Amino acid sequence: MANLSSTPAPSIAITIPCYQEEKTITQVVTEFRAQLPQAAIYVFDNNCTDRTAEFARAAGATVIREKKQGKGYVVATLFEAVDADIIVMIDGDGTYDASAVHRLLAPILAGDADMVVAARLEQYTDKSFRKFHVAGNQMVCSIINRIFGANISDIFSGYRAFTRECARSIPITSRGFDVETELTVQSLYRGMVVREIEAPYGERPAGSFSKLRTIPDGIRVLLRLFLLLRAYKPLTLFGSIFLILLLVALGTGALPFTELVLHRYVASRACAIVSIACSMLAFMSLSLGLVLSSVNQRFLELERVVIKRIKR
Repeated sequence: MANLSSTPAPSIAITIPCYQEEKTITQVVTEFRAQLPQAAIYVFDNNCTDRTAEFARAAGATVIREKKQGKGYVVATLFEAVDADIIVMIDGDGTYDASAVHRLLAPILAGDADMVVAARLEQYTDKSFRKFHVAGNQMVCSIINRIFGANISDIFSGYRAFTRECARSIPITSRGFDVETELTVQSLYRGMVVREIEAPYGERPAGSFSKLRTIPDGIRVLLRLFLLLRAYKPLTLFGSIFLILLLVALGTGALPFTELVLHRYVASRACAIVSIACSMLAFMSLSLGLVLSSVNQRFLELERVVIKRIKR
C-alpha cells in the first residue's frame, strides 16, 4: 500500500496596518510571534513619522510602506502583497488579544468560513470605545443584517482572518476606516461565509491615541454603506425609495382625487402636482433598481466564471 503524504500546514501571515503606533507595535509583534511562531509578520507603515517602522523591524517584522494615506489603501496593498493561505489582519494599537488568534483561525482551518471576525461588543471596558461608537456599530449592523440576511454583531472590528480566495476576491475601493464595512458587505454579496468569534477589546495604553474621528468617520461610513448598497443591492435600495415615494404620492394625492370624484374639479393643484411627480419618480426608481440588479447579476456570474477558469 502506498504511503499517503500528510497535507502540509497552511501558511499564515499576520498583517498589521499602522499609523503612528510606536508605543504599541513592539508589543503587538512580540505577542503574535509568541502565539504563532511559524507565521510571517508584516507591518504596513502608512507614512508614519514616528519610530513605528524602526520598532517593528527590531521586533522581527517585515515592514512594507504604503505611501497613499488611509487604511483602505493599506488593506488593498496587503491583499496584493502578502502571499499566504490565511491572512490575519490586526490593528497595531494593542487593543486586541493576541491569544484569540487561535479561535479566529479555527473556523477557517476547519473549512467552515471564508472570513472570521473578532467581535468586541461582549468583553470591553468603559474606555475601549468612544461615545456613540457602540450605538453606531449596532445601527450599521442591523441595516446590513436585514438586507443580507446575516447575523453580524461587530462590523467595525479590525481583527479578522481571511482565506487566500476571500482576500483575492474582494476589490477594495475604500480609502479610510470605512474599509471594514466594505470587507463585510463585499464578502456577503459574493456569498462567502462570514463567522464571528468573541474576543476581548482593551484600552489603548498611555501615550497612544486613536485616529478615529467620531462624526467625520461616522458620516464616511454611512456614505460608504449607501454606495455599497447602490452598487451591490440596487433593487433593495431603489425599491425602498420606490415605496417611500409611492406612499408620498398616495398621501398627497388623496385630497385632489377626492375633490375630482366629488366635485369634478381639483382645487388642491399643488398636491396633485406633487403626487404626480412622486408617482413618476417612484416608478423610475423601481425601473432603475430592476435594471441595475439584472446587470449586477450578470457581472457576478461573469466573475464566478473567471475565478473558476483561473483556478484551473
